[in-house]
Amino acid sequence: MSATKIIFLNDFSLVLSFLIRKILTLQPEIEYKFMVQQDEIFKKLISHCKEYGFVFPSSEIYDGLAAVYDYGQNGVELKNNIKRYWWESMTLLNENIVGIDSAIFMHPTIWKASGHVDAFNDPLIDNKDSKKRYRADVLIEEQLAKIEEKINKEIEKASLRFGAAFDVQQFRTTNPRVLENQAKYDELHARFVKALNDSDLEALRQIILDSKIVCPVSGTANWTEVRQFNLMFSTEMGSTLEGAMKVYLRPETAQGIFVNFLNVYKSGRMKIPFGIAQIGKAFRNEIVARQFIFRMREFEQMEMQFFVRPGEELQWFSHWKALRMKWHKALGLGDSKYRFHDHDKLAHYANAATDIEFEMPFGFKEVEGIHSRTDFDLGSHEQYSGKKIQYFDPELNQSYVPYVIETSIGVDRMFLSVLAGSYHEEVLEGGDSRVVLQLPPALAPVKLAVLPLVKKDGLPEKAREIVDTLRFGFNCRYDEKDSIGKRYRRQDAIGTPFCVTVDHETLNDDCVTIRYRDTMQQERVPVSQLETIISDKVSIKNLLKTII
Repeated sequence: MSATKIIFLNDFSLVLSFLIRKILTLQPEIEYKFMVQQDEIFKKLISHCKEYGFVFPSSEIYDGLAAVYDYGQNGVELKNNIKRYWWESMTLLNENIVGIDSAIFMHPTIWKASGHVDAFNDPLIDNKDSKKRYRADVLIEEQLAKIEEKINKEIEKASLRFGAAFDVQQFRTTNPRVLENQAKYDELHARFVKALNDSDLEALRQIILDSKIVCPVSGTANWTEVRQFNLMFSTEMGSTLEGAMKVYLRPETAQGIFVNFLNVYKSGRMKIPFGIAQIGKAFRNEIVARQFIFRMREFEQMEMQFFVRPGEELQWFSHWKALRMKWHKALGLGDSKYRFHDHDKLAHYANAATDIEFEMPFGFKEVEGIHSRTDFDLGSHEQYSGKKIQYFDPELNQSYVPYVIETSIGVDRMFLSVLAGSYHEEVLEGGDSRVVLQLPPALAPVKLAVLPLVKKDGLPEKAREIVDTLRFGFNCRYDEKDSIGKRYRRQDAIGTPFCVTVDHETLNDDCVTIRYRDTMQQERVPVSQLETIISDKVSIKNLLKTII
């Protein structure tokens, strides 16, 4: 059966083009409806995650805990597959990258050396009417995005009006409305960057007031002063109250790599350039935690620190920037859904930084950061610990503190981007509809569902025999409840790429009907060929081959 796909509102560019073709001028009420539709899509995705066992609110029977979530039976499989894809892309494809697993609790001086005790802060502002709290920098970034969106709308309308003869660059430099908005953007952006680099909280507040940025809840600009808030959780370690030592739950996994640099370098006889990878939990006391699992207080990171010679760091930064984007695009969620976003303000340790952003239902958002951290971390730990943390380079016959290129992904954000990019609602022939997760097969929680046509005549036994044979190669699921159509819909909803139906003919010819999730096409194949057909499609190994 073929499917006619509807236009999905989580693809901003498609929707925008569709609206412009229908009307020449976008009216404010149309834009408002679009934002509402986007919000509805996101709500549907969140509901889908709970209904189908991907993500649950933590401690739900006790009314939950804000910004904390649990991964369900399908969610944990998807999450583990994402982590495996990343881990193997680092450690199997690169002979000079190894992994570690450092402790969550570390000596508190580590966080002093790293700058987290003094500088790990967010600029927060409250609206006095709604009592809601926001990050001041995020409010301004959203205002910049609105101006940029206006410019893009003007260009899109002109492109449709003038067709192939349209000159984008000439339009940008001559159209009065574009020039006016570009001037607004440049002025606001310059003020914003200066305020960030100067850590000028009053300037951030003044930008919010001058830009007439209002609270989304109250609609007013009745703002408090901007204040800095440290994001680290602290606790105490010790057997007695008097002897307890204040320690922190790590806000990132990178420092565990840096303090183990010497251990890995010496025990592994590593030679620069080399990398150390780690996957682990981190904790941040996010005051403005929102957008489902995008920003949480307990989350998981996949980080790799790549140690290089001083002076070569920017070449390696470019190398990893290109390679990491290739890794994301290999999943097939759509190249247009990704973009780079260079940082306006560099962290205290960096001389270059960029984010890989994905188009979520609520706009382009960061899923991975790539940073050139210079020698700040190792140098700082050398200073605070009193230990020499250097690499002896036999080619140069000298010792030095290596520079570092970091790639850091939020596992939960990556999880959300994969779900958002895969979620589709389809209208089928005959007026029926389905919700399908077109997950990359290598990441899908369940690879194969085996379905007996009826629960009698030896079909269940044959179906279970197939499951028992194939379960060693990939995750299989047996399902006999409800009609075959409803079972197909259940598997579509969790992203299972293949369904196999066992019917009465199977008992005679040892063949089954295999159904493909995305096209819903079916074909008859021998049971003996199932493992070969499916293994090839769901193999992480084959996915990795595309990014070499």
